[in-house]
Amino acid sequence: MAQSYTGGEPLAEVVRSGFVEGSHRGSVVVLDAGGEVVFSAGDVLAPIFPRSSSKPLQAIGMLRSGLRLVDSADLALVCGSHYGEDFHLVRVGALLRSAGLTEAALRCPPDMPIGESARAAVYRAGGGPARIQMNCSGKHAGMLLTCLAAGWPVEEYWRPEHPLQQRLRAAVEEFTGESVAAVGVDGCGAPVLAVSLTGMAGAFLRLVSGVPGSVERTVADAMRTHPELVAGTGAEDTRLMNGVPGLLSKVGAEGVVVCAVPGVGAVAIKIDDGASRARQPVLVAALRRLGVTAPVLDEMAELPLFGGGTPVGAVRALQP
Repeated sequence: MAQSYTGGEPLAEVVRSGFVEGSHRGSVVVLDAGGEVVFSAGDVLAPIFPRSSSKPLQAIGMLRSGLRLVDSADLALVCGSHYGEDFHLVRVGALLRSAGLTEAALRCPPDMPIGESARAAVYRAGGGPARIQMNCSGKHAGMLLTCLAAGWPVEEYWRPEHPLQQRLRAAVEEFTGESVAAVGVDGCGAPVLAVSLTGMAGAFLRLVSGVPGSVERTVADAMRTHPELVAGTGAEDTRLMNGVPGLLSKVGAEGVVVCAVPGVGAVAIKIDDGASRARQPVLVAALRRLGVTAPVLDEMAELPLFGGGTPVGAVRALQP
């Protein structure tokens, strides 16, 4: 059996009305521009499931397998966990139609949009869960188009033994520099591959440091050019990539996030209890350790807590 993640250290505290009412544990690794570890806390070498933070690496595998997209915005969507806003759904639908496919070809489960406003709009219209609204539908559309380009069957394209998934696994292993320790089933039904936080931080550093025109740089540039398609309006990734020049960011479920800034370094984080509210302030503290400053980081340094509709405290980083 593969080595399991053993857990982290206290990384964030929950302060309400001046009283510390809780904390979040996790692990964080900070790499410098040369890929050397300059700070770590918790278990940063054991494998974890990076969840959607792996999507940029999977996109590399798709491009290498023959995926061709006319617009870099489509590549950003393939790398993303979209919020289900109209501009996301229109683009996913267009990708499918370009290959003669319909929403029925997607094997991600029917879902509601993860964006609050988009979800509310579906309810107001009397709609319900749909495969295209699932936040991974862009990735699944990219997988389908890759299969058609490579001449692989689209049936069961999500199975770990499918040629597509073998190519995506090879890309993850190449860029993290690690062998996949375990294979699981992600929330969207596709494989999720266990690698370490250190491996993921190094992989993102390779993406932003790639030479122009390389497959890794192509992925990084698409995401940084179209951050709203990687996530959504007001989303964490969107705000970070819009607010910090050159920064590449991709969050994942269960409190995971990986970021890199060319010529500066990279950060990878996992919050043990999966709380996204702790991920944000811990990431800001880690980026500041690398000397990264920007107004958006000041805005995201603490997550406010409310009492009676009034701010009364915050979730804030303890370290680094």
